[in-house]
Amino acid sequence: MHDHRRLGRELGLFDTDPLIGAGLPYWLPDGAAVRHALEEYVREAERRAGYQHVYSPVLGKRELYEISGHWAHYSDDMFPPMDLGGEQVVLRPSLCPHHALIFRSRSRSHRELPLRMAELGGMYRSEPSGVLGGLTRVRAIQLNDAHVFCALEQVAEEARAALGMIRSAYEALGIVPGRYRLSLPGPGGKYVDAPDLWRRSTALLTEALDASGLPYEAEEGEAAFYGPKIDVQVTDAAGRESTLSTVQVDFHQPERFDLRYVGADGARHRPVMVHRSIVGSVERAVAHLVERHGGAFPAWLAPTQLAILPVSDAELPHATALAHRCVSLGLRADVAGPDRGTLAARVRAARLVPYQAVIGAREAAAGLVSVRLRDGRRPAALPADDLLTRIGALVASHSTGLWDGPEPPERAEDPDRLDPPSRPPTA
Repeated sequence: MHDHRRLGRELGLFDTDPLIGAGLPYWLPDGAAVRHALEEYVREAERRAGYQHVYSPVLGKRELYEISGHWAHYSDDMFPPMDLGGEQVVLRPSLCPHHALIFRSRSRSHRELPLRMAELGGMYRSEPSGVLGGLTRVRAIQLNDAHVFCALEQVAEEARAALGMIRSAYEALGIVPGRYRLSLPGPGGKYVDAPDLWRRSTALLTEALDASGLPYEAEEGEAAFYGPKIDVQVTDAAGRESTLSTVQVDFHQPERFDLRYVGADGARHRPVMVHRSIVGSVERAVAHLVERHGGAFPAWLAPTQLAILPVSDAELPHATALAHRCVSLGLRADVAGPDRGTLAARVRAARLVPYQAVIGAREAAAGLVSVRLRDGRRPAALPADDLLTRIGALVASHSTGLWDGPEPPERAEDPDRLDPPSRPPTA
């Protein structure tokens, strides 16, 4: 069973320091590479789906969150206000009020709808110290968030499209959803008192789930304070369940912020706000990926995609040149030379790297590399450019596979008995 906290430190992905504070992890270079690849995937997926990206500040006046309803319903989970120039400002617990203000920053027409607004932005939750752990419960969160402002008749389709984006992301990431949950209000919770809006929101989310052909379970007590939501639940190796992705329908905040658009009839109409997150918080997503894959990430996500192993110092120039070509192609490569130990030791050290390129004297002379895959397969030696083209295509497609050729798996060799892949011919 993999524990992302232990693996995260062993693999040099992230760590914490008491001087920074509990629940405030920092990312090391390899972890930052994984995070950056994930964020770029999400941004590009959103761009292709017609989302416009924005940036908004992590601070807001207390009044902003009083209008949104967060202060009345969520203040226990927010950090205390700070006095600033005679005003009270708070670290935001959510991005949606900022996006509502961006929507209303100018007049909007029905021709702009659905208006899809996305941001990978920071937010903060005042989590009790007893529940903090690794990347799954933190106080500083980088959220993959988006809000679709649309007409009532567009809501179900936008929610269905969001579910499709989530499914595609999970396929690329190698994540298996545990279940889909329709999260409803429960007795005794702090919810907006608007029964008719809750019924309409629930009906629209149910319509989206049914249109997507997804089985789901309705569960009380898990809704957001302003409306019901679809939660995509994942399960770790210990059987613990958590929410990774969400789709929500919100009639409440458009009303609170008096959001309007001009319809085809020339009248002003209220939009509906669909909240949507493909991978939720980057922190929780990476925690789940570490535990899911045990550090053996899909090639497009791996911090090092190609380990280059020159057999001797004589092949170091060839290895360095290959690494430079990787950089120019956007691939992450590492040269592990003889100064790091025997070839067998270097193969073992790179066991989680998707691809290993071993360069001996014969390969260097012929411009070839001996390829080793993480799963133990050893395809035939390839010209360096052909190998990089093949890896680059798999990475660009966000495939979870290592090799798209027909070759069957070969016997995985014992790295303690590895010999150099080739030796120069004798006279």
